[in-house]
Amino acid sequence: MASSVKGVPRRPAEDHDGESLPPPEEVGGLFSARARAYAREKPLVDLHVLEAGCGWGRGLDLGAREHQTTGVDLDAPALRAHTRERGDLDAWHLGDLRTVPMPPRAYDVVHAPFLIERVPHAELVLDRFVAGLRPGGLLLVRLRDRDTAFGFLDRRLPRWMRESMWRGLAKLEPGAGRAPVPPPPAVYERVASRQGMRWYCVMRGLVIAEEYTSRDALDALGAGTGLVGALCRLVSALSRRRLTSEHSEVTLVIRKPENRFARVI
Repeated sequence: MASSVKGVPRRPAEDHDGESLPPPEEVGGLFSARARAYAREKPLVDLHVLEAGCGWGRGLDLGAREHQTTGVDLDAPALRAHTRERGDLDAWHLGDLRTVPMPPRAYDVVHAPFLIERVPHAELVLDRFVAGLRPGGLLLVRLRDRDTAFGFLDRRLPRWMRESMWRGLAKLEPGAGRAPVPPPPAVYERVASRQGMRWYCVMRGLVIAEEYTSRDALDALGAGTGLVGALCRLVSALSRRRLTSEHSEVTLVIRKPENRFARVI
């Protein structure tokens, strides 16, 4: 199932010829397209990609460009099994994301889909990703927003309801495999939201090049007619729209500045 996105880039992305890249129709295509554009900007660089959350989903499509991919994720049986089946990883490390090997300024692209809302100490983990990026590198983040009605339900529903809900969503994730891999339990720290990521980028001197919202989880679970959709609308109304039911995911293309005097990690 295609993942549609909506939103207006904070500043237009450009390819190596200076031409604007159009807003994507699919999120997977967005991240791969931006990674390929970055690769064209650095034709002489040995491209190194960090797959953060390698036990879930699939990696980037960089076409024919030579590159090295390292995976990191939490150490759990299902995540380990999926990681072992992946053929696109040159190396991988599973364990505590605060301590797994992640050398500084070693990566050109960090790809982190649906990870930030699922890990404890998320801000520290993000700091490690940013520290691992080379100046000018890309941090590609997609998360389910805690400041939405969906995020509220994902935190508060009984465990059996959440597990049933996520089994349905897992089947929609590209590359999830024959047996859908369930994600780690919801954590949803403050940074795991649209506003939280904006705040984080301001505090770390990072540039949000593009930002989109989408409602894939809501649509997949029947936002118009299903129980989850009705609950989301109820939560939104009771919160006086503070918890929106208009989107469930946020997608961000973030760049670490080249300027060595910038206040970055």
